[in-house]
Amino acid sequence: QVQVVESGGGLVQAGGSLRLSCTTSGFTFSSYCMGWFRQAPGKEREGVAAIDTDSTTSYSDSVKGRFTISRDNAKNTLYLQMNSLKAEDSDMYYCAADDSTFCHYSDYAIGQSPAKYWGQGTQVTVSS
Repeated sequence: QVQVVESGGGLVQAGGSLRLSCTTSGFTFSSYCMGWFRQAPGKEREGVAAIDTDSTTSYSDSVKGRFTISRDNAKNTLYLQMNSLKAEDSDMYYCAADDSTFCHYSDYAIGQSPAKYWGQGTQVTVSS
């Protein structure tokens, strides 16, 4: 049974930091492209960051230089370090796993489904 569980969200002041975690099980984590996307109710999905099996990363322009994605294959866990947070970063953040050969943050915004597997999300709220 596949499980994807996000944690680490919360309320933070603008300029602050949060670290999101995504623990997984039920699939071969090291063989999957992993990433984060965000979405608010009634709004379109927005890809945030992705990390390939060889640790190649990609970021949306809106978070580049402020967010860092990383993975620990030994722990089957994905991370997103978010610094210099802005009010516009407030959203529900989802962890995504895909076995596609194309691994890029922009892919999460395309199609009916963001990825092969994704979690229930963790809420990030940034107060200005």
